[in-house]
Amino acid sequence: MSEIRYTADHEWVSLDGDVATVGITDYAEEQLGDLVYVELPTVGREVTAGDETAVLESVKAAGDVKSPVSGTIVEVNEALSDAPEKVNENPTGDGWFFRVKITDAADLETLMDKAGYDSLITSLA
Repeated sequence: MSEIRYTADHEWVSLDGDVATVGITDYAEEQLGDLVYVELPTVGREVTAGDETAVLESVKAAGDVKSPVSGTIVEVNEALSDAPEKVNENPTGDGWFFRVKITDAADLETLMDKAGYDSLITSLA
């Protein structure tokens, strides 16, 4: 796995070859509170960077997970359908949402590194 990159919408991306694993950050799951429902995308769906790709519902709010990269959904984390709390327990591990086979590696260049994301979080506090 490569370095994790981040979006301003609090998604993270980890690249393994040309497949990106996508989830939400610790900050995002803390803001949402306990997740009670996750709607995952369909495998085979074509997405463009910025597309609303998954839906989350928590005790506090509902929200979307946007795809940080363009490509094809190749896998979803089926475990979240029965256990959405995995996102709260380990958002950057077992709580990932979907994997995308990237069609444009340039999408990754628009994402923040950890230092840039930490700076964003600090500015929100």
